[in-house]
Amino acid sequence: MKPISPTDSLFLIGESREHPMHAGSLQLFQPPEDAGPHFVRESYQAMLEHTDIQPTFRKHPSFFGGLTNVAWSFDKDVELDYHVRRSALPEPGRVRDLLELASRLHGGLLDRHRPLWETHLVEGLQDGRYAVYTKFHHSLMDGMSAMRLMHRAFTPDPTDDEVRVPWSLGRRKRKEHGPGPSLLQQAADTAGSTLALAPSTLKLARAALLEQQLTLPFRAPRSMFNVRIGGARRVAAQSWSLDRIKAIKEAAGVTVNDVVLAMSAGALRAYLLEQNALPDAPLTAMVPVNLRKEGDDRSGNNVGTFLCNLATDLDDPAKRLEIISSSISDTKEVFWQLPPAQQLALSALNIGGLFFGLLPGYLSFAAPPFNVVISNVSAGRSEPLYWRGARLDGNYPLSIPLDGQAVNITVTNNADNLDFGLVGCRRSVPHLQRMLGHLETSLKDLERGFDI
Repeated sequence: MKPISPTDSLFLIGESREHPMHAGSLQLFQPPEDAGPHFVRESYQAMLEHTDIQPTFRKHPSFFGGLTNVAWSFDKDVELDYHVRRSALPEPGRVRDLLELASRLHGGLLDRHRPLWETHLVEGLQDGRYAVYTKFHHSLMDGMSAMRLMHRAFTPDPTDDEVRVPWSLGRRKRKEHGPGPSLLQQAADTAGSTLALAPSTLKLARAALLEQQLTLPFRAPRSMFNVRIGGARRVAAQSWSLDRIKAIKEAAGVTVNDVVLAMSAGALRAYLLEQNALPDAPLTAMVPVNLRKEGDDRSGNNVGTFLCNLATDLDDPAKRLEIISSSISDTKEVFWQLPPAQQLALSALNIGGLFFGLLPGYLSFAAPPFNVVISNVSAGRSEPLYWRGARLDGNYPLSIPLDGQAVNITVTNNADNLDFGLVGCRRSVPHLQRMLGHLETSLKDLERGFDI
């Protein structure tokens, strides 16, 4: 057994039927030209043959009577055909049907008596493609580590037909630094780091308030997204050319992520106007940031958070982008000068309000810490990727809505595209798919604003 870190434990403690704490992805593949009629079935059988399962994919919470979420248990025998499943869409096999299936799969809880992950191969799309939907509990790994792991199963070589699967990929070899800490030492270090966060958080909060350098939590306006949610989900997904986004980046002198945030802000503004629900004050986004150093592919969670003013009160898309870029730049300047413990402390301050949302009645009287989560988990690879000769056409990340955060936007890169995955509470965010049209309109508005 191994102790569960405080960060990972929070994802287990906070889970309920209304709040599944898994993230996932929906991937679209184009089979190779010489693929036979049984290509997907053969791929499925080949996946089941990979029985050398790495520890991350064998663990689930231990149960000691009424005590849980303290230590991991590791299964020796993993029932692969339970975790890896094969499905088919009903005719006519539209992408719309695939998204409806993904919506249902994304709303279901993982079984805590088994390792906390599932993979579904889905065939039957009318255009000949097939899909893979994967979900994993956020206590196992964060979105960036999951994306990097999945990318290691792919290859840029379309003729490479070797079958690689995430659950059998070991860690990359790292420099040896002697034996690791004992179980007792790990537990002591974990407890010490947790206690150290409290004073750091208070100190940083005071400094930020005095210096007015950061977008702070609990200043966001109330919006239709900041309500209690149910357990059912709806997902939407679409790809946009990275060249279009880079053209705006160059014209405005900002970053790709700034453009993604501005594109999302324009879409959120349009959606809320359509619902007659746009607040007078600008929305605030929470933006996760990867804290790992280059080459660190360990599982678990190591994510910080920024808060960003989305300037949704402005009609001018160019001015909105300018404010978003300044908001993020100011936060980065402070954040990256802090030691790691204080980065985590500031991040804890930013997201702390999410856990208050679990308290009965809290959302009805308190200001939200922020309005929406917008996350970019791009892994840096720009070439087309293949798996057993099938080209990866779309790679849509799907994250976690919460009480007070009924919609989530997550983005990753895939070859020449940025792939957007949207997840919303099915009841609280009606017609989520319309957000895709608003994202396209928002991008066009930015292009017109900079004469592109």
